[in-house]
Amino acid sequence: MVLSQRQPGHELQLLQGSTAFFDAMEQAMDASLREIRLETYIFNLHGGGERIMQALTRAAQRGVAVFLVVDGVGTPELPAPWPERLAAAGLQWRIFAPLGRLGLLVPSRWRRLHRKLCVVDGQTAFCGGINVLDDGYDPNYGALKAPRFDFAVQVRGPLVQEVHAAMSQFWWRLQATQLVRQVDWHGAWVALQQAVQETRQGSTKLTSIAAGAQAELVLRDNLRFRTSIERAYRQALGDARHDILIANAYFLPGRKIRQSLIHAARRGVRVRLLLQGRYEYFMQYHAAHAQYGSLLAAGIEIYEYTPSFLHAKVAVVDGRWATVGSSNMDPLSLLLAREANVVVQNEAFADQLQRALEQAIAADARLVDARQHAARRVRLRAFDAVAYLLMRVMLFLNGKRY
Repeated sequence: MVLSQRQPGHELQLLQGSTAFFDAMEQAMDASLREIRLETYIFNLHGGGERIMQALTRAAQRGVAVFLVVDGVGTPELPAPWPERLAAAGLQWRIFAPLGRLGLLVPSRWRRLHRKLCVVDGQTAFCGGINVLDDGYDPNYGALKAPRFDFAVQVRGPLVQEVHAAMSQFWWRLQATQLVRQVDWHGAWVALQQAVQETRQGSTKLTSIAAGAQAELVLRDNLRFRTSIERAYRQALGDARHDILIANAYFLPGRKIRQSLIHAARRGVRVRLLLQGRYEYFMQYHAAHAQYGSLLAAGIEIYEYTPSFLHAKVAVVDGRWATVGSSNMDPLSLLLAREANVVVQNEAFADQLQRALEQAIAADARLVDARQHAARRVRLRAFDAVAYLLMRVMLFLNGKRY
C-alpha cells in the first residue's frame, strides 16, 4: 500500500510493506544519475532483496557512485558471488563492526547500525523500519504465513540534504577507521576531516530550513545525538491531548517514556499500543510482558498483532504528529544503536498512518485483558521477570541506566 501527501517544502510518501518499499527504491535507483547511498541492518538476498542488489549493481555499472553499508550482526557477510560482482561493478561497500572472535560477548559490540536510510542523487530519501528483507520471509523461520507489518517513508525536499549529510559523514568515519587499522595515518586524517566537513554542512542545512520544515530527521548515535529520538517521543507524549497510537516491534520503554504514557492516560488521553503478538526472541518478548501490568492498570489499551511478525516503529499523536523510523522503544534502540526516524507535523500524513494502524488493530490484533494477564501461569511470569533482569544486567555491563 502506498499513501502520499504533499506539504510545504516536502513531498512525503508512506510505504507499507517491503513490496511498496522495494518498488519505490528500485525505481529511484534505476533513475539515478550521480550517487546512491544505502544503509541497512539486514540485507537479505532472498526475493526482493536481490532486486535491490541488482539495481545497485546496474547503477554502479553505468557510472553512478554507489555506497552500501550493512551491519555486522544483521548481515555478517554477503553470499558468493555477490562480493565479486560488486567489486567488478565498482560498488563500494562496508560491513559495520564485524563481530570477530568473541562476538557479542564484548559489550561494546552491542552498539549496532540499526538505521535504514537511503538517498538517491541528493533528491530522494527513504527512512523507516523495513530492512532489505522480504515481508514474507524470515532468516530464522523461513517462509511466513502472512507478511511482516512494517513501514517506511519516501521524502523529497530539504530533509534529503540532512539524510545525505548524515550518511556521507558516517561513510567517511568508517573510511577513517579502516585506514587507521591499515596504519595509513594520512589517509585516515583526510577521511576524518571529510567527516567533520559533512557534519558542519548537515548542521548548517538543518538550521536554514528549520523555520519552515514540517518534516524532521531525528538521529540517535553514541556521540552527538544520544537522546534525540527519546526526547522527540517524550515531547509528543507530553503534549498529547486526546489520542496516542503507537506500533512498536520491541517494546521495553525506560522509566521516563513509561511515565509519559501513564501520565497521558491518567489525564484522559486515549493511549493505544500495538505490539508484538508472536514469540520471536525470548528477551524482547518476555521483558516487554513484564511491563504490561503497570500500563494496563493506568488504562492503556494494549493490542498484540498476531498474523505475522510486527516490525513497525511508528506513532501518531493527536492526529497531527507522526513518526516513521527504525527505533524501537527499547534500550537497544534508545541507548546503544544507531537509529533514524522521520518526524512529521502534518494532519493528512498522520491520518493516513493512523488509519493503517487502526485497520491492523481491528482486523489482526487481540486486546490484552488486564485480569487475564495478571492470572497467567507462574512459569510465564517467571520468564518475564528473568528476561527483564537479563536486560538490566546487559545495560549495567554497558554502563547504562534506563
